[in-house]
Amino acid sequence: MNWNEKSIVFYDGDCGFCNHVVRLVLKFERKPEVFFCALQSDFAKNFFLANHGQVPNLETFYFFTNYQLYSQSNGALALVRKLKFPFPLLQFFRIIPVCQRDQLYRFIAKRRHRLSKGYCLIPTVEQNERFLS
Repeated sequence: MNWNEKSIVFYDGDCGFCNHVVRLVLKFERKPEVFFCALQSDFAKNFFLANHGQVPNLETFYFFTNYQLYSQSNGALALVRKLKFPFPLLQFFRIIPVCQRDQLYRFIAKRRHRLSKGYCLIPTVEQNERFLS
């Protein structure tokens, strides 16, 4: 399978807040086409090294779609396009300069473990096929 043609959410698998985001995407995506991959996995490390020449940062949310890697606030805004209404309305935040959006993103990212603790996502059998490891 050519993973460069897929949409993949790369997230911190040890983060309760990040797992809640994955659950939200699974619940509200328009079509079941988004794949998920913990940043700690070998797949993620190999994907990033092969395609972007870098090791992923665990404090960063990445979304890969249409052969493009988005990170931080740009990643979140690219992802909401795949979700049901009203989430695409969040695209409105694109009017805010990316440096300010990413500053807010980093503020939340540093506190993400305090926002939601100890949550482990258990996907259904159908959803499990979309988790890459």
